[in-house]
Amino acid sequence: MYKALHFVGASLILLSLIGCFPSQSGFKNTDVTGADCCKDFRLTDHNGKTRTLADFRGKAVVMFFGYTQCPDVCPTTMLEMKAVLQQLGADAQRVQMLFVTVDPERDTRELLSSYVPAFDPGFLGLYGDLETTARTAKDFRVFYQKQAGGTPGSYSVDHTAGSYVFDPQGRVRLFVRHGDGGANLVADLRILLKQG
Repeated sequence: MYKALHFVGASLILLSLIGCFPSQSGFKNTDVTGADCCKDFRLTDHNGKTRTLADFRGKAVVMFFGYTQCPDVCPTTMLEMKAVLQQLGADAQRVQMLFVTVDPERDTRELLSSYVPAFDPGFLGLYGDLETTARTAKDFRVFYQKQAGGTPGSYSVDHTAGSYVFDPQGRVRLFVRHGDGGANLVADLRILLKQG
């Protein structure tokens, strides 16, 4: 059920984005250049600093929405992103990975500051209050929904499993489906970084 909802959520996002703008040749992931979404955010990073997309100008940005107690998709995505940066070599310095929590009730700054950099010291965890999280997810067309667990604090969160990629000018360019393996993202990031 969990993985089925990930697939449905990602499919709905892709259907809402595909066909709204001309495809750019050369990308291996879904080209969403010109999408009427994902314009900006205002969240706090795990160091306590307020962040917006403008903070990362000059870098390609990969943005993933998840939560620290996620059993499969989130850690897999983070490990895959670490491998992508390793494959990029020196170009990895021009890429910023952002992990945005969809579970701000449990994902405190302290928890994010231990979880996110454990995958890579350069990764940043971002969070907001419930209202800010909901608004940001809506702006990014990200689905998330709590699923009750055995106790009130042991719930899981179904959520969109893909990532957005922004070019160094801060424009959304790609949607990356979960489980891609990373090779396509490496190729696409190289294109975006060459474009400046």
